[in-house]
Amino acid sequence: MYDDNNPSEAPVNPVAPVIVLIFIVMIGIEGLFSLGSSGLIGGAQAVGWRLGALNDYAFSSAFLDYMLQTGDLSPRYAMRLVTYSFVHASFQSALIGGVMFLALGKFVGEAMKAPGLIALFLLSTLGAALVFGLVAPEGDWLMGAFPATYGMIGAYSYILWIYYRAAGQNQIAAFRLIGILMALQLLFGLFFQTGLGWVAELTAFVIGFALAPLLLPGGFARLREKLRHG
Repeated sequence: MYDDNNPSEAPVNPVAPVIVLIFIVMIGIEGLFSLGSSGLIGGAQAVGWRLGALNDYAFSSAFLDYMLQTGDLSPRYAMRLVTYSFVHASFQSALIGGVMFLALGKFVGEAMKAPGLIALFLLSTLGAALVFGLVAPEGDWLMGAFPATYGMIGAYSYILWIYYRAAGQNQIAAFRLIGILMALQLLFGLFFQTGLGWVAELTAFVIGFALAPLLLPGGFARLREKLRHG
């Protein structure tokens, strides 16, 4: 049961199975790409597995434009709003993004049940892609686990925000992690061409923070009670 006064009541809890499953899929796919590119499996054609997967499952604004203009929401286009989370540009990106997702998912999973975790993953990932598709130029591609991770960071920040409020501490401290990450994004952007992936990540953070009070146990009951009494 979620305790507003102690978000880390059981720090030795195992990682939620749904988080582990998503992580295994992410790393498993990357493992196939890495083994294929090194020639250990798949033969000569395996070298192109990563590029083929990015072409088939990554997301760009071109797909959103097409869906909006034609009304074609067939799975081969719509699935990209989520499947981009499972394909990465490199092994390093997959490893960092996957491990961050696993770590943040563990913290959030100690307070949130499996249905909430699934909804958080899907809605923050999908919402991040939609906003990215609306603002990014056609040449920019969205891929990797980072938007999903930022959705988890948003939910975790809400949990900390509630905890700090209950403890009488400065609630601004709950946003320390996202502040550091956004500062690093800005720093990297000064030296490298990073594109607009940060838009998707920031969007996912906001969605995660906004959804957390609804997805945590008893969230809808608390919202209903608040709306009833103003």
